[in-house]
Amino acid sequence: MIAVTNHSQIPFVVYIVNYLPCADVGGRPGQGFPFYTYDKDGSNRQENITDWALREYRRHYQDDTITKWDIFYYIYGILHHPIYRQRYAANLKRELPRIPYAPDFHAFAQAGKRLAELHLNYEQQPPHPLNWIENQDVPLNWRVEKMRLSKDKTQLIYNEFLTLSGIPPAAFAYRLGNRSALDWIIDQYRVKIDKRSGIVNDPNRLDDEQYILRLIGQVITVSLETVQIVNSLPSLGIPLVP
Repeated sequence: MIAVTNHSQIPFVVYIVNYLPCADVGGRPGQGFPFYTYDKDGSNRQENITDWALREYRRHYQDDTITKWDIFYYIYGILHHPIYRQRYAANLKRELPRIPYAPDFHAFAQAGKRLAELHLNYEQQPPHPLNWIENQDVPLNWRVEKMRLSKDKTQLIYNEFLTLSGIPPAAFAYRLGNRSALDWIIDQYRVKIDKRSGIVNDPNRLDDEQYILRLIGQVITVSLETVQIVNSLPSLGIPLVP
């Protein structure tokens, strides 16, 4: 499912999921566009892109090889285009996205498919290599309490034992709303105690002590490749109004 924000107070956010997501995309009510729809009992699965829409895309591009999955990934690619998001920034805060016919359909479909693979399978990506700076004065420890970045954002203080250095600046260019993907990881993967209930939210895994450490590298990999793909998207064929 492609999920988007639709709120006047936050920047436009788009992401893709293969599990039922929280309804408040980006912290505010959003809208989801699944590839399949179902009856309430889970039966009668149907493709959510209509046959009419498929015919229209094939007619416009004079290409009968276009499939509904191609259209789905094409839309995901379009929604990442920086010119599209800049040109229609005001519209995207108050109404659902409208999808233009870009000159090169298959380039956007291929880019959108690769973006979807990255974003859905981020935990299977190879971690970006970082330099480990170990504090020899404290015992080896993989546990996270609360991570933080250095002022220049080139280092991540993982805990008292370990600091990760060599974070490329481009890792912060892939943003989900007001934050980069890496900033979201730093904020969410920390030990938190609910003030009212006293319940402790601890992201550390006893069965995989280096999971968070590995995840940081994987998210950097996803961020860097996402930025590379987005920057390589072809023209939309629409003018950018200053």
